[in-house]
Amino acid sequence: MATVLSVSGSPSVSSRTNRLLRHLDKRLIAQGHEVIPLDVRTIPAEALLGADFRHPAIVEATELFALADGVVVGTPVYKASYSGVLKALLDLLPQYALTGKTVLPLATGGSTAHVLAIDYALRPVLNSMGAAHIVQGWFTLAKDITAHDDGSLTIAPATTEALTQVVDQFSAALGRTPLLAAAS
Repeated sequence: MATVLSVSGSPSVSSRTNRLLRHLDKRLIAQGHEVIPLDVRTIPAEALLGADFRHPAIVEATELFALADGVVVGTPVYKASYSGVLKALLDLLPQYALTGKTVLPLATGGSTAHVLAIDYALRPVLNSMGAAHIVQGWFTLAKDITAHDDGSLTIAPATTEALTQVVDQFSAALGRTPLLAAAS
């Protein structure tokens, strides 16, 4: 089917955002997609903060975006916006790195006060980068995600249902993207 780049914009190793993304990756894999995980926190800080476009990690990330048919972008919400490490990476990608791609924005946070962060903070950036189609995203409250010591995750039933719907809509949109591109 499609190649999906699953980007975690969390700076934390034990992040609920990261664990949630890797959980959702499994659903996409089960639907026949190839999923490539990218944890932005693993890119050297000197490359991100120094805007070193030629750093091998930045070059590799740019190539992963180019390779992908679709991109899942997950971020914790800090100060009513997406994470700084995600911002640093997006700033270093080519202006139209998302051209022709289907994108699924996801966010996690501690309060419903940040539920619109996807729409007012992240979606405009993804749109400006040329995304062909940004599907309905989803904000998940941190309290609805329980990470266990063994690496497993428990997600509240209503949240599971909503995430299943947005991931399935993303998957379906990936299936249609080549048809739209061929018709133009």
